[in-house]
Amino acid sequence: MSELLLVYEDFLKTEKQASSNTVSSYMRDVCQFAAAMDSKSVPLTQVANQDVEDYASALTKRGKSPATVTRSVASIKSFYSCMVNKGLVDQNPAKGVSAAKVERKLPQVLTGKEVELFLEQPECTDLKGYRDRAMLELLYATGIRVSELIELNVSDLNLPGGVLRCFSKGRARIIPLYPTAVRALGEYVNNVRPQLVDAVGETALFVNMNGERMSRQGFWKLIKYYQEKAGIQKDITPHTLRHSFAAHLLENGADLRSIQEMLGHADISSTQIYSKLINQKIKDVYKKAHPRA
Repeated sequence: MSELLLVYEDFLKTEKQASSNTVSSYMRDVCQFAAAMDSKSVPLTQVANQDVEDYASALTKRGKSPATVTRSVASIKSFYSCMVNKGLVDQNPAKGVSAAKVERKLPQVLTGKEVELFLEQPECTDLKGYRDRAMLELLYATGIRVSELIELNVSDLNLPGGVLRCFSKGRARIIPLYPTAVRALGEYVNNVRPQLVDAVGETALFVNMNGERMSRQGFWKLIKYYQEKAGIQKDITPHTLRHSFAAHLLENGADLRSIQEMLGHADISSTQIYSKLINQKIKDVYKKAHPRA
């Protein structure tokens, strides 16, 4: 890896304090761009605006989605913004490069019945079943991201108060827990987790069967396993439960600002997508049910 790429990686980790997933995503995009420039014998310090334009066009011609191209261009802009600030290049060659238009798809959500079916899948007959039930209940109860879920510590949970403290991007937010989630978490924390954890100093709330902090990949496998077990045809991801959490709150009268706070969205525009989702659902119901529609 070139020295410039190492500088950028260090910038993301130390100055931006980006998550490991964000660092991985940005570095992948920039390394692919660097490889493309290397194949053209263009040093990263001598890249021109046209080089970035040509690279974006090449990604599109290779069948990459508008979202992928947009993300790649954003990563390259971020890389060169860092280089300019460090005094390693004079200007940002990605500045002004038009990102591909991205059609923002409405998020897929589960119906109330599908959520109930999905949450019922872990069988509380062994340690794993109790743990998995607690994890799924917590995810739907709070709408937190999977990265936030696996980073939770036992100290973040306040069962008597019925709330969860979640840290994201340097700030904490407090999210209520419904009674069923509190019960599932209580059974797990008090009776199951002590049997799974070997290390005295382990702080992780959710651990794997070896007593170590649950990984992102491990949790994804659980989601897919229970989706198949439930026989739900929709493609369920951890984010599906996050979307369902927000959409169901909105359907039942919660205001957007409160949902924004619980989701940890910096911008209300990110939360407004759920209003569009609800409006689309109403339109679909109208078309199906109105005799003259």
